[in-house]
Amino acid sequence: MASTTPAGIWGMRATFVLVALVIMFFHLLPLDTLPRKWSPPDLLLATAMVWSIRRADFVPTLLIALVMFLADLLLQRPPGLWALLVLLGCEFLKSRLAGHRDTPFLGEWFAIAVVVIVITLLNRVILGILAVEQAHVALVMVQAIMTIAAYPIVVLVSQSLFRVNRLSPAEAEAMGNRH
Repeated sequence: MASTTPAGIWGMRATFVLVALVIMFFHLLPLDTLPRKWSPPDLLLATAMVWSIRRADFVPTLLIALVMFLADLLLQRPPGLWALLVLLGCEFLKSRLAGHRDTPFLGEWFAIAVVVIVITLLNRVILGILAVEQAHVALVMVQAIMTIAAYPIVVLVSQSLFRVNRLSPAEAEAMGNRH
């Protein structure tokens, strides 16, 4: 219940930013100087989606946009495109799944998989139309599949370490009465 107070919500928003910065930091570390034959999961995308579905109040639209735009700049992607697509995906998931506490995990995972594949393909198509140099399609699809596969782990870490759980009916009612 402490996470439904205004201070608790702002604390969790700061936690999301810190988690995102840690993910970006480890992504930028030069651990391997040779090109990889596979792509690791996009943990920042998975984290944003988990937090959007589980507790939409922890990740408002502007916060997701700013964090993802910063990631675009730091990871040297075309600025704003991936951030926009992730933002649209998270907002779609918020509107479809955030209010449904009775959605089974497999349904949630399937929705995440569809959104990840759609935004990955949209990113690829838009970059192709604009004639921007891209990674090989196999690497991009492996990253999308790895992100989907890593989603349950990100859910487990978010729930156990950061207590990002779905609102109980009592908490949802208390928050609804406060606004």
